[in-house]
Amino acid sequence: MKVLILWADSRSANLGVRVLAEGMRTLAMQAFGPDTEVDFQDYGPGDSAIGFGGRTILKDVGRKNGPILSKVAEYDVILDSGAGDSFADIYGAKRLITMNYAHRATHRARVPLVLGPQTIGPFTRAWSRVLARSSVHIAKAVFARDSTSREHAAALGGRALSSTDVVFALPQTSVSEDTRDVVMNVSGLLWNSDRHGDSTRYRSAVTATIDRVRASGREVALMAHVIDNPTTDNDVPAIQDAARLVAGDIETIVPRDLDHAREVVAGASVVIGARMHACLNALSTGTPAIPWAYSRKFAPLLADIGWGTSLDVREADALPGTTLRLLEDGFRTDEVSALNARARARLDETAATLRSLVGAGHAE
Repeated sequence: MKVLILWADSRSANLGVRVLAEGMRTLAMQAFGPDTEVDFQDYGPGDSAIGFGGRTILKDVGRKNGPILSKVAEYDVILDSGAGDSFADIYGAKRLITMNYAHRATHRARVPLVLGPQTIGPFTRAWSRVLARSSVHIAKAVFARDSTSREHAAALGGRALSSTDVVFALPQTSVSEDTRDVVMNVSGLLWNSDRHGDSTRYRSAVTATIDRVRASGREVALMAHVIDNPTTDNDVPAIQDAARLVAGDIETIVPRDLDHAREVVAGASVVIGARMHACLNALSTGTPAIPWAYSRKFAPLLADIGWGTSLDVREADALPGTTLRLLEDGFRTDEVSALNARARARLDETAATLRSLVGAGHAE
């Protein structure tokens, strides 16, 4: 069985992107067996020899043996990760058009397409609803990782099924010998840009929270979840800036890779994070998390698996006080254990449904 996972990169600087790649790989092997061969395909080359961007599409259009059509025809099933939350119009037309073209190429190649667990929508414009409807009608099924996404998919007429984030498919992580109290992920996306809110207010909220949590007697370490890369979407300069802005010395952690990041959060008492997968990595390893949500993808996903703690980063002025109160109130370990049991049960069901939908080999 050969599976191609779309919009995934196991070497990305964004460890959340790596979670999607490795989680989807684990899900595919659970569905189709341990001998399943899994490859990744991103917009750019990444793990693949070619990219699925605009230039490659131009070389593919109208050709029987174009690069995209030839690529997808090598596989028994295409599992689309949606890059987590990209199957929407919030990132503009180019990305959605690219995704839809790959879906239509898969259909032309007569290879089954399944949209794996991901955030679906929103689709706020007529053109985006047309593209999205085309994609969900091509797919054998659409697995939504939250109830709001399932509603979006159902509204498009697709076979919408409930699932959750594939981080919960990853194997349990052993706790690092270097245990820590509070680990705080600082997002370069929010630190450097006003795209998702006022960066000045976010910076103030981060430094005020660090100061107040430390003043309460807790220890804080700062962790990057997007590691060093040449873009502004880089947590390393953000944690370094934050460390310089607070009083006294503070530990900064730049994980070597995804496994190292999961070891760090597994060894923490609690994780505060503006990157969703920093929080999900924590929860999936048994550590409570306080998400600082910057988009609608956080709250419904967390609520569906029974985690009601999620703060809105747009209410930046309230974040230090609310975060400190949550730390003082504490978290019950049985709540995190129950959450993991629910999430893994959902992914077991997802794997079983995948197996029944596709079977072994081409279903067409």
